[in-house]
Amino acid sequence: MLGGGLDLLDHDVFQNLFGSIMTLLRRDSIIQVKTVILIALLALSRKFVILDIATTSAATIAALASATLVLGIVYWLLRERDDRLTKVDAS
Repeated sequence: MLGGGLDLLDHDVFQNLFGSIMTLLRRDSIIQVKTVILIALLALSRKFVILDIATTSAATIAALASATLVLGIVYWLLRERDDRLTKVDAS
């Protein structure tokens, strides 16, 4: 614990701090959306690798699979958009 009763290992504190940092970075246009999506896909892939199937419910596995699918589709759509913009700029 830090001086004012702030525990950095507390989930809520960490989530709020991370959310504030992401808001600041997004506001300053430091992070591109495709990079964030790739990082999320890597995190989900890691979760699948360390997942204990014996103790994990089917709903949890379905939710992780759905999130992976949606992020994959969003990444593909962003890549297609960038490819189209590149072709328009080239001509």
